Amino acid sequence: MIHRRKLLQGLGATAASTALGGGAVSLAGRPGPARAGGAGGPPHILFISIDDLNDWVGILGGHAKVRTPHVDRLARRGMSFENAHCAAPACNPSRTATLTGIRPSTSGVYGNDQPFRRALPDAVTLPQHLRTLGYRTLGCGKIFHVGDPGSWDEAWPDGCSWPPDGKRALPRQRPANGIPGSRNFDWGPSRSKRDGVHSDDRVADWVIKQIKKDWDQPTFLGCGFFRPHLPWYVPQSWFDEFPLEEVVLPAVIPDDLDDIPMAGRRMARIADHQRIVNSGKWKEAVQAYMASCAFADHQLGRVLDALRDSGKQRDTVVVLWSDHGWSLGTKFHWKKFALWEECTRIPLVIAAPGLTTKDSRSQGPVSLLDLYPTIVELAGGSAPDVVEGDSLVPLLQDPAREWDRPAVMTWGRGNHAVRSRRYRYIRYADGSEELYDHQVDEHEWRNLAGDDRYADIIASHAAWLPRVDAPEAPGGVHPCKR
Repeated sequence: MIHRRKLLQGLGATAASTALGGGAVSLAGRPGPARAGGAGGPPHILFISIDDLNDWVGILGGHAKVRTPHVDRLARRGMSFENAHCAAPACNPSRTATLTGIRPSTSGVYGNDQPFRRALPDAVTLPQHLRTLGYRTLGCGKIFHVGDPGSWDEAWPDGCSWPPDGKRALPRQRPANGIPGSRNFDWGPSRSKRDGVHSDDRVADWVIKQIKKDWDQPTFLGCGFFRPHLPWYVPQSWFDEFPLEEVVLPAVIPDDLDDIPMAGRRMARIADHQRIVNSGKWKEAVQAYMASCAFADHQLGRVLDALRDSGKQRDTVVVLWSDHGWSLGTKFHWKKFALWEECTRIPLVIAAPGLTTKDSRSQGPVSLLDLYPTIVELAGGSAPDVVEGDSLVPLLQDPAREWDRPAVMTWGRGNHAVRSRRYRYIRYADGSEELYDHQVDEHEWRNLAGDDRYADIIASHAAWLPRVDAPEAPGGVHPCKR
């Protein structure tokens, strides 16, 4: 266990006497306001998820025209992980892995239609474990894919789901994008010209209400925003932020799939790409995604403002993450559901006053699996033995620290990607492979897997592949939906 004194003194903070093994990190290097655990007790934790947010945020530079001022200002307060990845490029397996600390290849939860409690009935989720450390757990919005009521002391609306959009949050006519048959892949301005009627407005409202209350014990507050998940329905003003004539399309090359094995081509949603391009709507789709990202960023800003104004900011660890990336035409692919960079790379920011260096960045490859042990260590505890991630506290202490483990991603049984600092290696269930050198090929245009000169690189990355590929977990109706 790392001593809190060593952590804080290493950052020039005030000396502290409690070890992480026996107590939590005391934020700001000084006693906080009295609450359960006393001065210098466990920090509050604000845990913010933004659904389907890829690397199109200012701090990651995934798109030249995107504007996410509130993601960026949070990063200035703490550390951003520039090589962070999901455990799986789909909502349910990613969130299950993040909140249980168990890989998809271990649990068998590979898809969105596998309720995780059927596969892991006895799993202790992150909020449940924090309860054993004296935390009160509150949640609102999309944290779990569907919900897990047992994880929360209080959740809104019911711990099973997130609040729906109001009628005025929807367009007058659907599909609003004018593409026949695209009702589930739609975008357009909502009927209302103002904020306040969307589910994310309501999530932010509820979270802000909780922040304004007096907290008499350490509190874990989960805040899950739905946009930029489809459909991209946000007020017209957010579309206006990105004039169509200024929209920049993702970089693509005509022969991008020529050197990709058949297993990879099957993952590419070429039909979606053809439908959007043939309808002349590619720029509109990119505009709508950026508008939805900006809308979510606005809601984040409201929550961060409330935290600042409440006086709780100096005693609160803020964790911002997305469940996976999102592709808008790279490799002729749309949505997530693939093992390429655009589908797995995510924003990940941790701001822990007194611990993280302001505006610090880490290039080490990290995974959402690492959040569980990181947060538990910051709270003064130890993660359960079944948790498969690694605590990021050493990187929070020293962004330049050597980090010798890659991030591993899974999409479907037997399909995995391994992302190191420089390379992305993909092996599909049929044994076919891809390898990309991000030092010279950030778009992953040249598959090096067939080049014998890279045999050692492939072998070293393949050594990190999961040893177990669990059978598919049972599907069925989620208990919340009965």
